[in-house]
Amino acid sequence: MNEFAWFASRCGVSLLLGGLLAGPMTMGAPNESVLMPAPATLKMGSGRLAVTAGFSVAFAAAPDARLMGALRRTLRAMEERSGLTFARTAVGEYTPAADAGSGQLVIECAAPGEVIPQLGENESYLLEISPTRALLRAPTARGVLHGLATLQQLIQSDASGWFLPVVTITDEPRFPWRGLMIDVCRHWQPMDVIKRNLDGMALVKLNVLHLHLTEDQGFRIESKTFPKLHELGSDGHYFTQNEMRELITYAAARGIRVVPEFDMPGHATSWLVGRPELGSAPGPYAIERKWGIFNPVLDPTNEEVYRVLDGFLGEMAALFPDPYLHIGGDENNGKHWSANAHIQQFIKEHNLKDNAGLHAYFNQRVNAILLKHGKKLVGWDEILHPDLPAGSVVHSWRGPEGIAAATKQGFQVLLSNGYYIDLNHPAAKHYLNDPAPATAALTAAQRALVLGGEATMWAEWVTPELIDSRIWPRTAAIAERLWSPENVRDVPDMYRRLAVVSRRLEEAGLYHERYIDPALRRLAGDGATVNDLRALRAFVDLLEPVKDYKRGGQQPGATQFTPLDGLVDCARPDSAPSREFASTIDQFLATPRSAPAARRVETMLSDWRDTAQYLLDRLPALSPRLAEAQPLLQALADASSYGTIATAALRDGRELSTEEQRKVADAFKGAAVPHGAAELPVSKTLPRLIGASLAP
Repeated sequence: MNEFAWFASRCGVSLLLGGLLAGPMTMGAPNESVLMPAPATLKMGSGRLAVTAGFSVAFAAAPDARLMGALRRTLRAMEERSGLTFARTAVGEYTPAADAGSGQLVIECAAPGEVIPQLGENESYLLEISPTRALLRAPTARGVLHGLATLQQLIQSDASGWFLPVVTITDEPRFPWRGLMIDVCRHWQPMDVIKRNLDGMALVKLNVLHLHLTEDQGFRIESKTFPKLHELGSDGHYFTQNEMRELITYAAARGIRVVPEFDMPGHATSWLVGRPELGSAPGPYAIERKWGIFNPVLDPTNEEVYRVLDGFLGEMAALFPDPYLHIGGDENNGKHWSANAHIQQFIKEHNLKDNAGLHAYFNQRVNAILLKHGKKLVGWDEILHPDLPAGSVVHSWRGPEGIAAATKQGFQVLLSNGYYIDLNHPAAKHYLNDPAPATAALTAAQRALVLGGEATMWAEWVTPELIDSRIWPRTAAIAERLWSPENVRDVPDMYRRLAVVSRRLEEAGLYHERYIDPALRRLAGDGATVNDLRALRAFVDLLEPVKDYKRGGQQPGATQFTPLDGLVDCARPDSAPSREFASTIDQFLATPRSAPAARRVETMLSDWRDTAQYLLDRLPALSPRLAEAQPLLQALADASSYGTIATAALRDGRELSTEEQRKVADAFKGAAVPHGAAELPVSKTLPRLIGASLAP
């Protein structure tokens, strides 16, 4: 099919099918909430509070700098969405109303709260919006910040103008620790990436940024005490201490704590590049460029290790004000310990039994250093051991069993298992994952020890351009799980609101949508036409990256230097057209069969077949880089063609012949094979058309 024919065939609604289904903003009925996270209680009223250029804000008491900063950001976001310009002073500052009675928005903050956010602070707020004014009341500044984030999501418009809906919200979080971990080591993520993600976190009420700062692939923090650590272990990519202070201040202004992680004793290659004498095997060491579990590990029998850790952790304790410090502790394979005769003799002499006992000994020594510097130890669930020091926090990445085991021993816990957003699972899977579900066999005392959880963004397969698309908008669903009541579990409604909050996140400066079109232009090459790019966008909207750790097997030669700008990097983890197709199949196969849904299925399949064939015809004229798309395009063309046959047979009540069944099944199996680390998630839904055709 040539370009003109394809364009002509796509005129009208079907031309925009891929884009429209890639995440429409469905505001819903007037009484449907668009908020994410869902508030603890929400009562919609009738009417509206008009928002015009004369919109005014008043404080019941003089605001501090943090509240004024939050108000400035909120009003600016409202201006940018609405096109309005609110009143300012001669120097460009927003002007609060002179008295509380004259403001359309009145903010009452009972106490300023901690300048540096602390675990367990009161984060609740009340927001009442009537047709004449809005009242935001909170016991601390952090509650006000959350209320303003809600207000920022609420402003909307209709033919009459901009407004805030009449509503009463009383809100507080379910868990006090609601985090996002960003790995800046495997692929370096600079200041602007962290700042814009802090803005996104604030919008959805996440309150902990966990920075993974040391790893086999990089040492990403300046140490003035031991400068060889960052000078030789970072390729020159690290945060200076002044930059980190700036980030901590930026986060605190948004009510977000910053918890650093320095992984030890394993994942320690970058430590040893500059200080090889700290290792359990002779050096020299070099920064790792690939991914996996590596052998280099600190030597717990070497007193120099503890001297360096005392100096370094003391330096970091002074830099990071949060009382918690994460030491990692995961995936130590112990090979260098087992191969070192001195270390094994040390284990025997100190009655440590085995490498696990030596690891516990190391943790005890590190914990003593942290206590000396006023910090509490957090570590991944491998640190759990009968000798783990009291007061430690266990961070479970391996499953609910870790939560049960740790709380049974009296330790506070965090959950990240099920929140590994780098593994490219859809938002629904994360959303229904709960740190302390009602079905869990936990006592009341154990439940009280569950602090919350963190989404984890490991950086093997992300760059600064790409990372936002792997974090957002799915992390907003995790934020809701950690904030909202446990019984908020309606997946279709979550997706409805997620499409809205995705737009709000984009307005806040996130790149999860804006990176795609430039990436597609680069991938398609200079010869690509507008129609080529439209078709390519519709195609990649049907793709997802492979799940879990399969990408390494698909692209085994990848290193830290491999460009991450291929077809799979344009695909996002939660294909909206594929979800729409699955929902339409549900409607079609319901009893009685839905004729409109059948037509919709056939239209979607026809559009996909034509788009795939168009791109297959155009590949020779486009960049050679797009050659990797050929197998998936052919699989989509074949599966769509045979899917249309199966749908028509079901619609007409006709049984597929044995030969037709074989061809359809083969086409659907072909669509299920990933290529270039990308896959077609519709391949999970298509086989239902065969099963239904065989039903009695």
